[in-house]
Amino acid sequence: MDSVIIYRALGGGVMIGGAAVLLLLLNGRIAGVSNIAGNLPFSAKGDRWWRVLFLLGLVVGAGIFYWAFGDAPAARPNFPAWLLAIAGVLVGFGTSLGNGCTSGHGVCGLGRLSKRSFISVVIFLSTGIAAAVVTRHIFGVI
Repeated sequence: MDSVIIYRALGGGVMIGGAAVLLLLLNGRIAGVSNIAGNLPFSAKGDRWWRVLFLLGLVVGAGIFYWAFGDAPAARPNFPAWLLAIAGVLVGFGTSLGNGCTSGHGVCGLGRLSKRSFISVVIFLSTGIAAAVVTRHIFGVI
């Protein structure tokens, strides 16, 4: 494996973890992106700014990465749009059903040793593996 990829992954993990810790320490909030984005339209005015800044930071951070390194992950060109749309709906349903997403449960919940988050992450990973197997071997999408 290319050592540059390892350092990028390590750096990204440190930044994600650091952002989650800072949000919890400075604002008392869990860095669950689905909750931050989903509650943005319904939040009180004073509660809105940190949500907007957090989400903006995600976009700006990705832009800085692209500017600095000149490459970004790309979607597979042969992946059917209808399957991508179904996947998006299922992810939205899953985050609603699980009361959180991978960032809330996986990054923050596991860091706080939450049993509920541990169970959620096991379910997320199992479902992801099953979805990959079905997508590849039943739908034939590589």
